[in-house]
Amino acid sequence: MTFCVGMKVRKGLVGIADTLVTTGTECITARKVTIHQYGRHSLFLMTSGLRSVRDKALTYFNEVLEESDQTFDKLYKAVNAFAAQVRRVGDEDKEALEEAGLHFNLFSIIGGQLEQDREHKLYMLYPQGNWVEVGQGTPYYLIGESSYGKPIMDRALSYELNMDMALKIGYLAFDATRASAIDVDYPIDVVLYRADTYEIVEHRYERDQLIEISKWWQDVLREGIRELPHEWMKLAFDKLGDKSK
Repeated sequence: MTFCVGMKVRKGLVGIADTLVTTGTECITARKVTIHQYGRHSLFLMTSGLRSVRDKALTYFNEVLEESDQTFDKLYKAVNAFAAQVRRVGDEDKEALEEAGLHFNLFSIIGGQLEQDREHKLYMLYPQGNWVEVGQGTPYYLIGESSYGKPIMDRALSYELNMDMALKIGYLAFDATRASAIDVDYPIDVVLYRADTYEIVEHRYERDQLIEISKWWQDVLREGIRELPHEWMKLAFDKLGDKSK
């Protein structure tokens, strides 16, 4: 499984991807995010799904960028180009994969800004090649193992937050997933894009750099539970009666 989240706030984009890849009984560390930058063309791409489908679709996509990157003046056009490569891989490999018992599966998050985009953009691409664009109401997408991190994203993230707050929330969503899923783990790759700069930066965090943050958050949660108002529980516990009688 994978954990990837892309977040869009007013001032930019934040992405986080874990790096654990499981192949049968083996676990390896591999990048799940790629960055493509050329002049005022800046985008990042994160994927969740079959590694072979990802690698082939990205190889085809890189060829398209080399031949016609300058023709993509808006991000949705680059998203359409990648979608075409995913469909191409599906046409070539889907039948063989399914005969081998493997489900054709590749979800992608694509974010960035190209020269004719009025603002930074964030899209989620389905394996079928159709896509949706993130809106201000729910300014993020999770792909891979999404169930554990979604509650904190829904409760805490909003479009008006700064990028550093978005990164904090995204990290806590990863931490919740890592704590409950055995196939999501450090290191994590973080990508940042500040609106209208056309420059994406990337940084990898190792476990040792962040594990104290996880411990701090766990202590805060436990203390919060201890301080949670308890008067409301009396209605239920009173039905147990008084054991001293």
